[in-house]
Amino acid sequence: MGETAARGRKSIGAKRNPESADAIVEAAEAVLREAGYAGFSIEAVARRARAGKPTIYRWWPSKAALLIEVYQRQKRVEMPDTGNIEDDLAGFLGNLFAHWRDTSSGNIFRSLVAEAQSDETAAAALAEYSKGRRGHTGLMIERAKARGEVAPDVDAGIVADLIASYAWRHLLSNRLDEDDAAIHEAVRYVVRGIARTT
Repeated sequence: MGETAARGRKSIGAKRNPESADAIVEAAEAVLREAGYAGFSIEAVARRARAGKPTIYRWWPSKAALLIEVYQRQKRVEMPDTGNIEDDLAGFLGNLFAHWRDTSSGNIFRSLVAEAQSDETAAAALAEYSKGRRGHTGLMIERAKARGEVAPDVDAGIVADLIASYAWRHLLSNRLDEDDAAIHEAVRYVVRGIARTT
């Protein structure tokens, strides 16, 4: 019996075997590289990982849940801490756009958003992922509050949603080459508001 086959057989049970889970995620990445999103299926991943479909579905309840794990595994986006909220948010957006543009992650995430429009399980997986990202981005706002840059009553989650909506619009319209000046201008509108000062 080969080492890969033995590894596939260790995956029985509700608790994830880290070695088997890694093999499945690596297989999912390989299927995406070779077949693209349109050719991605749990069956193809199971064949590649030499794992049973029931095991994959036990650990990832949907194709979208597995794809989000692949996406998270690939995602390396620095969250700057410059001491200035505008620079932090603009730097984060620039890093995110570069990551989406320069890796396969942008295509994965764009496809997940599209699938979520017609698939409830994809929509649920995306909503759960977005909730975590909202909190993560909100940490930049909380840091700025602690520095006295942002009013204490500002809802960090709403600001994170505004930043995410700007990012998602650029992802979905494939406009990830936005220059730093345009990103800074958008962030300035969020941070300073648009009301006329008297």
